[in-house]
Amino acid sequence: MTSDRNPLFMLLILVGGLIFGFGLGFSHMARPEVVINFLTFEDFGLLFVMFGGSIVAGIAFWTLPRLRDGAPLTGKPYGRRLKPFDRNVLIGGSVFGVGWGLAGICPGAAYASLGVGNWVILYAIGGMFLGAYAQGVWRSRNVTTNAAVPSDD
Repeated sequence: MTSDRNPLFMLLILVGGLIFGFGLGFSHMARPEVVINFLTFEDFGLLFVMFGGSIVAGIAFWTLPRLRDGAPLTGKPYGRRLKPFDRNVLIGGSVFGVGWGLAGICPGAAYASLGVGNWVILYAIGGMFLGAYAQGVWRSRNVTTNAAVPSDD
């Protein structure tokens, strides 16, 4: 932890993760069969959960900068970080979507799935780590591009 962060920063991250995981488990979105049913247009519950989360996040991102000059725990000013919509976004998003469809779960829900006793999901989590490692190796070999090292988001 860097010295410019509030001591409660890591606790806030833990509490946020607990709330996120509980919400995924409570809404049954940590079950791959629910996600597969969404992707095959049989159940649209995931759409409503994502829409609800987007509304809450949208309200927070709209309200907080109007109430405070900076983030409560870091003090950094609020601002937009625009990312380019380029080839890397298209290819990465496509690969992510294929993995999401094959595994039936996205990364956040995969970890929450462990909390509801789905130990088989460890294969998907292992695959995510291997895929991220392979992408890192591939990117380090192609350092001639402008996007050789992504910014720390």
